[in-house]
Amino acid sequence: MNIRKLISLFTFLLASSFLFAQDAKYHLLIGTYTSPDKSEGIYVYDFDTRDASTTFKSKVVVGSPSYFAVTKDRKFVYTVSEDRSQNINALSFDAKTGDLKLLNSVPSGSGGPTYISVDAKGKYVFAGNYGGGTLTALPINPDGTLGTDIQDIKHEGKSIAKNKPFVHSAVVSPDNKYVITADLGTDKMNVYAFDASKRPNPLTPTAQGFVTLAPGSGPRHSTFHPNKKFYYAVTELDGTVNAFTYKKGKINLIQTIKMADASYTGKPDGADIHVSADGKFLYATTRNVLNEIAIYSIDKKSGNLTIVGRQAIGGKSSRTFEIDPSGNWMLVTSQGTNEIIFFKRDQETGLLMPTGQKIQHDKPSFVTFVKMD
Repeated sequence: MNIRKLISLFTFLLASSFLFAQDAKYHLLIGTYTSPDKSEGIYVYDFDTRDASTTFKSKVVVGSPSYFAVTKDRKFVYTVSEDRSQNINALSFDAKTGDLKLLNSVPSGSGGPTYISVDAKGKYVFAGNYGGGTLTALPINPDGTLGTDIQDIKHEGKSIAKNKPFVHSAVVSPDNKYVITADLGTDKMNVYAFDASKRPNPLTPTAQGFVTLAPGSGPRHSTFHPNKKFYYAVTELDGTVNAFTYKKGKINLIQTIKMADASYTGKPDGADIHVSADGKFLYATTRNVLNEIAIYSIDKKSGNLTIVGRQAIGGKSSRTFEIDPSGNWMLVTSQGTNEIIFFKRDQETGLLMPTGQKIQHDKPSFVTFVKMD
């Protein structure tokens, strides 16, 4: 091989190595419940998918951003403020540096926001108001700020466990045409049609309207399968995962499966739920006493679940979790022990292994990954 070919090969390998290193790194955003002299808002880290190493980059001060959503173009982040302000906040985001800047804040409607999502085209955000028992749609202006002409839909009803509605989440469908809420207080999954052109009232109930789960189950969070044909919801009060088929805004319940082992008789406290990017496994967490991750395999044809393992989290009050873009790691927020706990994920078996790695933050509540520029 002559010297010119050697130089070309070296240049190619060097460029490939650089590109791989760039692809391996993401921004890691951590939301917290804020308090004086402790957590102050959202913290940004570099995250390397090759070894799960992290480096602190920056932070932005905003009141209790316990849950947030990032737009598809990565230019904006929208957060709830689960504090006295009960606001929804718009922030600009620099996908290169990871810097966040507060743009504006607006009231969340009836108050008590705990969850937020954004539609794929960046036209609206949707807030689940746990305290107010409502679903709120807030318009996004062209500059990324939030408009004030909101739609606030009040849920009605109660269950054998709760005496009023508690809207705990609002998930946008993969086709961007529907929003599904989990109402812990009424045991209902409510389905709304979404049309951004119908400002200020982009949401309308579908013909189906809702699906009622088991009495006293308390649905909390939900997620779609990557194939867009299946949908899953975790319940807080009876600790189950509910599997649905999904088609054109209609959900059909096909399975309900317990998260805890049959020998467990305490409170399950179901919390968060996610499907791996390859669609092979579903993970659902419990908080407080049980405090573990239930791991299920997913039948690719039916969408049904089979338990394959349970992993102790090791912290306390694990509010949310996230699988990193490489699929190799899982990060779990442990609100009660003030830490984010790292697990290594086996992509073949779906099982998890504690790594011993942690990030310390006061009352962490949410983590997500954003691709770097």
